[in-house]
Amino acid sequence: MCKHQNLIRMNTVLAIKKNMSQVFTVNGRRLPATLLQSGPQLVTQVKSQDRDGYWAVQIGFGEKRFKNTSKPILGHLKGALKEDKKAPRFLREVRLDKEESFEVGAKIKPSELLESGDLVKVTGVSKGKGFAGGVKRHGFAGGPKTHGQSDRHRAPGSIGQGTTPGRVYKGKKMAGRMGNETSTIKNLVVLKVDDQTGQITLSGVVPGGPGSLLLIKKIGKSKKQYEFPTENASAQQNETETQIEVEQPETQIEESKADETEKEEKDNAGKE
Repeated sequence: MCKHQNLIRMNTVLAIKKNMSQVFTVNGRRLPATLLQSGPQLVTQVKSQDRDGYWAVQIGFGEKRFKNTSKPILGHLKGALKEDKKAPRFLREVRLDKEESFEVGAKIKPSELLESGDLVKVTGVSKGKGFAGGVKRHGFAGGPKTHGQSDRHRAPGSIGQGTTPGRVYKGKKMAGRMGNETSTIKNLVVLKVDDQTGQITLSGVVPGGPGSLLLIKKIGKSKKQYEFPTENASAQQNETETQIEVEQPETQIEESKADETEKEEKDNAGKE
């Protein structure tokens, strides 16, 4: 159970995507994973039902210099930035189901909200692919490739009727700009949460490129339980490997000495 779970009901963490990786379980199973860099979430504003019409909390993440921050934003963060010399880089609002006791300027660690085995959904902005056709953008099959069809291989086909309605329906799947849209991937499992560095390891892939902002929202607990080797076990394994490497040359030296003695005995016997 997460720390302060009874006190904190906020289930959203901000993080930055780092890179893809892989994690091995105790049984030797390899899991594709994504490394995310998170950190303390700064509470910058608290909204209530009476004053704002709904309950929410605004959190900040990252660091940005004061000279790169506009004066209206600095005025908004005046109560939250007490001793810090840097303003948060990202500001996001998290809706709450009911009133919670948050203080402006407080910091919440990711380990207080997430733990290994949690089921989450990740929201981010997908990579921009530029202008793409219907086959790549929507998975169209294209036209026939035989019977004289020389230029219909990747054509979209008909886009509507003639006289009625006499126009193209709004939202018709056609060629256009692909990617660079808000995307959400559900049912990802939290594999590890580092309390010291704030690094979060998730199973699978997440939208966006390295350095993009992601919103991690907890939606439940995973039925799959993974066991990972501890740091002590890996250290012991490294020690045993080094011991084997050190002992191996000594055995080779002993074997070479034994071979030399055998040769000397054979030479002495031949001379006699």
